[in-house]
Parts: sequence; C-alpha cells; structure tokens
Amino acid sequence: MKNQDLEQKYNKWIVILSVAIPLVVALLFGVNLRKLGFDVEPLSFLPPIYATINGFTAILLIAAVMAIKNGKVGLHENLMKTAIGCSIAFLGMYVAYHMTSDSTKFGGEGFIKYLYYFILITHIILSIAIIPLVLITYVRALAKVFDKHKKIAKITFPIWLYVAVTGVIVYLMIAPYYVH
Repeated sequence: MKNQDLEQKYNKWIVILSVAIPLVVALLFGVNLRKLGFDVEPLSFLPPIYATINGFTAILLIAAVMAIKNGKVGLHENLMKTAIGCSIAFLGMYVAYHMTSDSTKFGGEGFIKYLYYFILITHIILSIAIIPLVLITYVRALAKVFDKHKKIAKITFPIWLYVAVTGVIVYLMIAPYYVH
C-alpha cells in the first residue's frame, strides 16, 4: 500500500473519532450513575491522578520534540506513543470521575474567576480541536510522509502542550473547592 493510500485509508477513522470522542465524552459527562440509582462510590481520588497524567503528557511532548531535534527517531516515536496513551488514560479517568461525582463549582471571585473560566474554556475548546490534529499527525508518521507530518506537528505540538499544561492549571485552581 502506498503512503498516500495509507493516509487516505485512515482519514475516515480520523473524522469518525474526531466527532465521536467529544460527543461520547459530552454524553457521558452528563450521566451521573449515582443519580441514576446505581450504588457506586464517587471516584474522588481520580482528579489529582489525571492532572498528574496531564503534566506527564506535557513533559513527554517536550521530550519528544527534543528527541527528534537530536535525531533520535525511535525515542521520539516511543515518547509520542506514550503521550497518546497518557491522553487516552486521562480521558477514561476524567469520564469515570464525572460519571460518579457531582460537578465542582469554582469558588474564586473577581479576576481569578475570569482567569479560571478563560483557561477552562480555551482548554475545553482546544482539547476537542487537538483530537483530529493528533490523529492526522500520527497517521502521517505511520504513512512515512514526514514532510507533511513535520508541517502539521508544528501546529499540533503547541496546542497539545497548551491542553496538557492547562489541564494541570485547571485542576490546581479548582482543587480547593472539591468536596471530600
């Protein structure tokens, strides 16, 4: 199979996943198992874990860029696969937490409240936008179309890094308001 054919083969999956993941997350975010009568404990231990995973993802992304700039292609590939794995793990834990716990209201006032919501809203919007970017970037690497991979990676990297870092910031800002 030619590289371009491989890329075309995955395009429909990129579109499907780019639409399905945010829709499923939004639907599951609105489902609270306890309110539906299921006897489940809130998974209140998860937010610091998934915030840490976001921080680890940011470190992996930076390390992956450094690896490729130093010609360490294998290391770059492994770091990127690990970053994708971390993002998937984050997503699973995030959904599980919100399906078993009540939403936490941010309690800050004034400027900090506006800053929090700015960071949160940009984080959410870019976390949706990053899905197709990561998938396209990854498929171009798989297809060994490295000129196109490098071109989109220059867009994907800063957005994904922003999403990972702001995930940690959002957690740190809202953590004092969690009910334990």
